[in-house]
Amino acid sequence: MSHRRNRRSGNILVLTAFLMIGMMAMLAFAIDTGYLFVAKTELQRTADAAALAAGWELLDDSVVFGNESPAQTDARARQTAAQYASFNRILTKEAALADNDVTVGYLSNPWNAGESINPNGSGYNAVRVRIQRTSAQNGAVPMLFGRVLGRDHTALEADATAVLMNNFGGFRLSAGDGNLDLLPFALDVETWTALINGVGDDDWTWDPECKEVHSGGDGVLEVNLYPQATGSPGNRGTVDIGGSNNSTADISRQILEGVSPSDMAHHGGKLEFDANGELELNGDTGISAGVKDELDAIKGQPRIIPIFSQVQGPGNNAQYTIVQFVGVRIMDVKLTGKMSGKRVIIQPAKVVVRGGIPRTDAQYSHYVYSPVWLVR
Repeated sequence: MSHRRNRRSGNILVLTAFLMIGMMAMLAFAIDTGYLFVAKTELQRTADAAALAAGWELLDDSVVFGNESPAQTDARARQTAAQYASFNRILTKEAALADNDVTVGYLSNPWNAGESINPNGSGYNAVRVRIQRTSAQNGAVPMLFGRVLGRDHTALEADATAVLMNNFGGFRLSAGDGNLDLLPFALDVETWTALINGVGDDDWTWDPECKEVHSGGDGVLEVNLYPQATGSPGNRGTVDIGGSNNSTADISRQILEGVSPSDMAHHGGKLEFDANGELELNGDTGISAGVKDELDAIKGQPRIIPIFSQVQGPGNNAQYTIVQFVGVRIMDVKLTGKMSGKRVIIQPAKVVVRGGIPRTDAQYSHYVYSPVWLVR
């Protein structure tokens, strides 16, 4: 009987040992799984941060105004991606990027997950960043307990793609979205096209450091928004965004605060080109001297203005056919004195806005951009 008790006790000890080993294996597996989860999370966080930071480099003024080559833009975006990757450690280790870990290029449809970034596309609007912890790059993630089961390391990687949009067929606002920095003054398409093709003056400078306008050229041409001619298409003027026949108070508010969701509600919540790429807006030929102080107050600040192809009807019965939206800043204002001396001088400027309605069939906007965001 004593022999049977000893054997039973031995069996219990063996069973207990197996159970303990099993529990320890499960515990080790759980710890390693959690460890890998943390590593994967940190990899993704690093890829996201690096892609977003590099994406914002595509909105630098040197890129917007074509003052650097695509190769320079590519190099600067890569440098920024590498810098932000180094700021975010993966399991206490700094991540370095290989050359093929960063792709800078163009995505025609960011919502198409199957489209690859074209590094030779028409302009840059996307950056993809991959962060690796592999034997070849940054070292594979070491296992804490997996080596007991013959698995010393695990290779992990994460990638992120950041994009911006730069072609909008209109804008949409809903309650709670805030206002749209859109001025209710229209410029004819002939003058705008000539301006971006090099026809204009260069008498003013925007100082981004001091955030002030100074006299003297800065390499960005200017044009007078104030109407100096009559008839189509030179009959520039004020367009009604919101109710028809906007008052001076309405226009003053829109200059200072932007177009509100309640203004947009009069247009069904959006200003959008139709299938022909046109938008009809009522308006008034001319710009009232009553808004001089408001225009002075926003000098240097980026704003969007509509561009029209034709205007029909006189005075406050004018009907403007809008065909583009463009980014500008006001450089100088003079609305008193002789007609020939009145001016609202504008130059192209980068405007970053929310609520843009993307279009890909033709170019409907210039110098207007969405914020950079992650799509993958």
